[in-house]
Amino acid sequence: MAQEKRRAMPTREQLRIWRNYIETADALRTRLEGRLQSESSLSSADYRVLLELSEADRRTLRSSELAALIGWQRSRLSHHLGRMEKRGLVHRAPCPDDVHGIDVRLTDLGAETFRHGSVPHLRDVHELFVDALTPEQFAQVDEFTEALRRHLDLEP
Repeated sequence: MAQEKRRAMPTREQLRIWRNYIETADALRTRLEGRLQSESSLSSADYRVLLELSEADRRTLRSSELAALIGWQRSRLSHHLGRMEKRGLVHRAPCPDDVHGIDVRLTDLGAETFRHGSVPHLRDVHELFVDALTPEQFAQVDEFTEALRRHLDLEP
């Protein structure tokens, strides 16, 4: 039994790779978030919400669906949407077909703010991520990510 538990533990080399991966992903995320905030006054949380709404049919999602898409608890989303609504980026209204549901709609100002923030953000993604990799490495990252998503039962 003790032998089986040892086999389940990562090796020193596996831990080194894991730590490098996590530290690098965190550094990349931190740099992208900092640039996004300074270039567009959008937080990464704002951007995630605006991205999902911009891709939704009629730029509207039920709040419970939006929470699931971005992996947040509904209470966290509700507080964040309140701040975004005060800035005029989104509008919340009762669902016409569900007494308990709330529809979240991207406003024209929210769509404009998202477009304005996306241009420098996508340039930063290219500079900090895409430019660092050869086409072969980029394909390997895709394979690696797909394998992890399958293993974690995440949608593609």
